[in-house]
Amino acid sequence: MLYIKAPAKINLTLDVLYKRPDNYHEVEMVMTTVDLADRIGLELRKDGKIAISSSSGIVPEDERNLAYQAAMLLKNTYQIEEGATIYIEKEIPVAAGLAGGSSDAAATLRGLNKLWNLNLSIDTLAELGAKIGSDVPFCVYGGTALATGRGEKIQHLPAPPTCWVILAKPKLGVSTAKIYEGLNLESIEHPNTKQMIQALEEKDYSLMCKSLGNVLETVTCSVYPEVGFIKEHMLRFGVDAALMSGSGPTVFGFVKSESRLNRVYNGLKGFCEEVYAVRMLGKRNSLA
Repeated sequence: MLYIKAPAKINLTLDVLYKRPDNYHEVEMVMTTVDLADRIGLELRKDGKIAISSSSGIVPEDERNLAYQAAMLLKNTYQIEEGATIYIEKEIPVAAGLAGGSSDAAATLRGLNKLWNLNLSIDTLAELGAKIGSDVPFCVYGGTALATGRGEKIQHLPAPPTCWVILAKPKLGVSTAKIYEGLNLESIEHPNTKQMIQALEEKDYSLMCKSLGNVLETVTCSVYPEVGFIKEHMLRFGVDAALMSGSGPTVFGFVKSESRLNRVYNGLKGFCEEVYAVRMLGKRNSLA
């Protein structure tokens, strides 16, 4: 069995510039991976079939699963006769704005590249990933990056300054499509993406905290007030900055000291079941 790590991502910035003729939105996002990860187990099959199983009761185990789609895409593109059993050990919450499904697909691409001896470059895998979903190319590379286009154009950035990240997810799943539908492009306050990139280049923690921004946050908070409630409490408990990731509903906060981390973590655990304390990974994936 070959095991591949599939880390979650958070958005340090998420900006929507306009709606494109193909009905996708033109976005500009700074994303980074965090040390909350699913584990993908891959086993070679001689019968040519792709089979999925998962430790989670709510992850589809058929063609709706992005890891399944990734395997079929590789298999069909390169006429692979062998199959694979894909086991997904879920740690990343589902429909949480953390790209769990996209990361599983990306890890499957990287793992099957090795299992099936395809010797494809990481750039080729990222290009293939774009056919599955907008976040998959970023998840193939990992690390920290500026994603543009519909999210598939990736420009690598330096790792963020070190700190603790606290993630809290309320008991609800969010439909990304529904949140984008509710976005009024005329009245959004755009985050300062350039300033965020500068903060990363200069390893400036306070500038990074100051530059966080997500145009989808107000839309999600208006539909799901629990998201705003968690963010308010996170700030009250003492994080240096907080933001919703992706289309939500997960909110993350940054803290430098471990004593404050424990205070925030324990405070959130009082009313929110899914709370995680992690580090940002910052490092790009390798194909080794």
